[in-house]
Amino acid sequence: MYSGDRSARPISLDTLRRMKAEGEKIVSLTAYDASFAAQMDAAGVEWVLVGDSLGMVIEGYDSTLPVTLDTMIHHTRAVARGLQRGFLVADLPFGTCNTPEQAMQSAARLMQEGGARMIKLEGGALQQELVAYLTARGVPVCAHIGLQPQFVHKLGGYKVQGRSTEAASAMRREAEALVAAGADMLLLECVPATLAAEITAAVPVPVIGIGAGADVDGQVLVVYDILGISLGKRPRFSKDFLAGRGSIAEALQAYAQAVKQGAFPAAEHTF
Repeated sequence: MYSGDRSARPISLDTLRRMKAEGEKIVSLTAYDASFAAQMDAAGVEWVLVGDSLGMVIEGYDSTLPVTLDTMIHHTRAVARGLQRGFLVADLPFGTCNTPEQAMQSAARLMQEGGARMIKLEGGALQQELVAYLTARGVPVCAHIGLQPQFVHKLGGYKVQGRSTEAASAMRREAEALVAAGADMLLLECVPATLAAEITAAVPVPVIGIGAGADVDGQVLVVYDILGISLGKRPRFSKDFLAGRGSIAEALQAYAQAVKQGAFPAAEHTF
């Protein structure tokens, strides 16, 4: 089983860039508290996201929209206490980045009070100005494109994005524009595998996928999904890694090993 070394040096953005350059897969999961964070460190999870998905899996809402900045700071701070090695990323929640100045204030709180080392920003190409503003002021940014849960009502539901030739071309341009604006990483959600592979090859920054096929630089899933305990139906792109295993630690290690070896995602988890 793959097992991380908690005595190793902390993962940095340079580490993640090197992993992309060398073709080593980046193992990522969401975390919402210190105990799970420590378990992920031990399993070798390298990129730990405090996602606003907590609104659904922790708080029981039907979307991420009710999540507040104070809630995100609370959970980010808890995860930070449990991590020694993983690179800690936190979502900017809905309504907290409507202007560059507001986005900077929100990001600063997540980093200063929560301990985040990078913020994740939904919104695609419309957020180029925010990405440039934040990165120019020392805030590492992961730009989230494809399916964006904060836009669920605008999109009309949780649907795969970039299926048509026109939509795929627009998403490629969007990815390149965000990187040109300063984005340090990209996250692609619910994107056809061929399109995700093209974007990953086209940009110099690490690309993390969720429902984006196997040819991205790393994989992220909601931790409760891989343990089979999320509310509602598990997404097609996820897998229950706890099934048939005796502990959460074993499930996390199995997930990390599957990502590292390229065994996950398989064809059945891909669009």
